[in-house]
Amino acid sequence: MRAVIVRRFGGPEVLEIADLPRPEPGNGQVRIRVAATGVNRIDLSTRSGACRDRVA
Repeated sequence: MRAVIVRRFGGPEVLEIADLPRPEPGNGQVRIRVAATGVNRIDLSTRSGACRDRVA
């Protein structure tokens, strides 16, 4: 599966596209196919470091 990974704070240049193994669901879980995703304002703030005091 393809994923976007953020390893450090910064602008769009810190986004990395990675190929990861497809997760296998455990007991009582299901795997879904994602057709589309979105980015919320908090995602942008987290990536930029604007709210780094709230990120674990």
